[in-house]
Amino acid sequence: MSSPDPQVRAARNHSTTPAMRGPVVAVTGAASGIGAQLTERLAASDEIKQVIALDERRGECAAAQWHILDVRDPAIAEKLRGADVVVHLALDLDLETDAAARTAYNVRGTQTVLTAAAAAGVHRVVLCTSAMVYGALPDNELPLAEDAELRATAEATGVGDLLEIERLARRAPRAHPGLNVTVVRPSVLVGGGTDTALTRYFESPRLLVVAGSRPAWQFCHVDDLCSALEYAVLEKVDGELVVGCDGWLEQEEVEELSGVRRMELPSAVALGAAARLHRIGLTPSPAGDLAYTMYPWVVSGSRLHDAGWRPQWTNEEVLAELLEEVSGRHTVAGRRLGRKDATAAGAAGATVALLGAAAVVRRARKARRRI
Repeated sequence: MSSPDPQVRAARNHSTTPAMRGPVVAVTGAASGIGAQLTERLAASDEIKQVIALDERRGECAAAQWHILDVRDPAIAEKLRGADVVVHLALDLDLETDAAARTAYNVRGTQTVLTAAAAAGVHRVVLCTSAMVYGALPDNELPLAEDAELRATAEATGVGDLLEIERLARRAPRAHPGLNVTVVRPSVLVGGGTDTALTRYFESPRLLVVAGSRPAWQFCHVDDLCSALEYAVLEKVDGELVVGCDGWLEQEEVEELSGVRRMELPSAVALGAAARLHRIGLTPSPAGDLAYTMYPWVVSGSRLHDAGWRPQWTNEEVLAELLEEVSGRHTVAGRRLGRKDATAAGAAGATVALLGAAAVVRRARKARRRI
């Protein structure tokens, strides 16, 4: 069924008639990515009274009321007045962003939004992190319970920021009595141009498999994430929630479905080479990202299920979409290659390039020692 005309939706969103009893919802990071998709979804919902969109530039949703500002600006408190719920999606998890700058933006932004929401009288804030916060460990149960301990470390891209956001979420209700904080943790996110170390894993001509590991893949389509966020906005569920497809895929199933063959390496070789390449700036992904392709971090989504929510996508369907999205892209050790680079490296495969680059580094170091 097609969405209502934007002008009709805009008029409905700004209606002051008593019939519109739903919440006023503010969305940060509303101009792009998940924020843009959620803003459109909420603006089209009969259960939402009004959508306030906040970002550093104006997005395309005509039905929302836009405010242009940095989420770290304390002036955001004034823009949140009248909102019942804030969904904070203004996060920078770009692989190419300087790590210190990324952390400063993500942590400071979340602190400011939580404080501003409390000051503005908002009663609920919805934060979005990742199921990566549980950590990818060889002794993880399959699946983990949602209330399992968060055992991740800060060694993978952006995970340190997400762990700090989780800590802020736990502290906020104590610091601001009356403020409810819901945390939504998607599994491997796919769709809408999502670009992470985990989606880039499938851009390689061979799938790197570390000997002795037992990967398990649980995906989450952005459509399902937005649906779960809407559930949280409408207070159909709260607390700490995992969003993902039902079940998971073993590595062998992924290889069979994708048609991409594996290349297996000893753990010490793969992790050592990845660490060296990242240290000298040849790849954007630290060695810690590899753990999430080695060990399981599948989580039960029982809380959303108990509330009546169900994913619309299966793991098999999301993997198929991911493979279609990354078709034609070429990545080696997390670094996306241009067409000329890919022609040279594609036949060898990602792992061969990883080892070759590591060998070059070792030879260069030996040569410097002789001088």
